[in-house]
Amino acid sequence: MGGREDIIVLEGLEKVFQVRRGGVFGRRTRKEVRAVDGISFTVARGEMVGYIGPNGAGKSTTIKMLTGILTPSGGRLRVAGIDPSRERTRLARRIGVVFGQRTTLWWDLPLRDSYGLVRRMYRIPEARYRANLERCVELLDLGDLLEVPVRQLSLGQRMRGDITAALLHDPEVLYLDEPTIGLDVVSKATVRGFLRDLNAERATTVLLTTHDLSDIEQLCRRVMVIDHGRLMYDGALNGLHEVGESERTLVVDLARELPPIEGIEGARTVRTEGPRQWLAFPAAASAAPIVSRLAADYPLVDLSVREPDIEDVIARMYSGR
Repeated sequence: MGGREDIIVLEGLEKVFQVRRGGVFGRRTRKEVRAVDGISFTVARGEMVGYIGPNGAGKSTTIKMLTGILTPSGGRLRVAGIDPSRERTRLARRIGVVFGQRTTLWWDLPLRDSYGLVRRMYRIPEARYRANLERCVELLDLGDLLEVPVRQLSLGQRMRGDITAALLHDPEVLYLDEPTIGLDVVSKATVRGFLRDLNAERATTVLLTTHDLSDIEQLCRRVMVIDHGRLMYDGALNGLHEVGESERTLVVDLARELPPIEGIEGARTVRTEGPRQWLAFPAAASAAPIVSRLAADYPLVDLSVREPDIEDVIARMYSGR
């Protein structure tokens, strides 16, 4: 049995920007901004890891250094044994990148033509290209969209198209930046299921940045939290919830207006509005026993579970410290 193989290695990684600002009497001053401040971690081949944090925390800067777009100011970085900033072209054949708010597809071309250009760019053998394309088209339900220009696709359709483009050359590492942003429930479920299958069948390493904690919960066993350029947490999602004492919210619709729900172990009512009530419970706990008790004791019509915002989780984590 082989040991762990680390495909991503960061040791004291830093990125410093010099920002110029106007001062008094027209004098311009320079300010040093440490976007990434001494981060160290490793990711094993085949891992799916969530990389989260508030806006401006340093997530995108880290991804840009991992892909070779930015050169680190300090520290050491290797992806599949390659220094990204020194051998960006060589690395490009080993990685795939999907940015949720930007497309890598050609706006006025049909999907099929975009994929043909990707094949030529990466010099993908014809048989391998066709096999990968057919697999992605089937699993991501793109069959009816191949002749549609990218500009006519919905956000969910375009996202599935971008994921396919990123995987045609069989990358060992896949970077996903907000891959489910703006997607409907069905599209989210399709993308998540596809990524789980990809990881299980091909051991593709996935680094996922997102503001949707349910993405992390359904896809990743490990989560890293970055804020102000520093790694604040690295471990299981449940552990993060415990550290931050974060809570999920159960939104309950009753058949009629009732006094605030009481006596449900592990939950407390935080808001009522007519027949609708909001119950908070620890994010690391299961909602099943609470739902079971509610169904037995109250005239339940409908319910839904709301995940805590990442910003709230991090804020609670800091306040706890």
